[in-house]
Amino acid sequence: MSDNTQVTQRGDSTASSTASSAASRNSAREQERRVTLTPPVDIVEDSKAVTLWADLPGVSKEKLDIRVHDGSLSIEGESALPAPSAVRFSHAEVRAPFFARRFTISDDFDTSKIEANLKDGVLKLVIPRREQAQPRRVEVKLG
Repeated sequence: MSDNTQVTQRGDSTASSTASSAASRNSAREQERRVTLTPPVDIVEDSKAVTLWADLPGVSKEKLDIRVHDGSLSIEGESALPAPSAVRFSHAEVRAPFFARRFTISDDFDTSKIEANLKDGVLKLVIPRREQAQPRRVEVKLG
């Protein structure tokens, strides 16, 4: 499993021309303010599986998206920071952070059997090895 992440800004940088320039400018400003954060992860690998823990503070199950496609695992989540409607922030460095991380998974792992669990802002993914890729003991015969 290798990590292919980099900090990026979310959103498409190719905006349509002058169809709705005011709306485009507002949308572009919102995307500029929305920075994608790279969540820290811990990865443990053994003979049976790879276990990955990702810190995703404030991300709910509904705002979490985990996808596997063509040997690539992507984790995306949006944090919902609760604030009363009457409160106005005088300063907010990250309003509703967006988290994204992507990994390349080798063919030794069975991506159809990934188990995912989100608890207290920590995502735990268990990616089992394919049976054929698991180490096995070779019996030695005498004679």
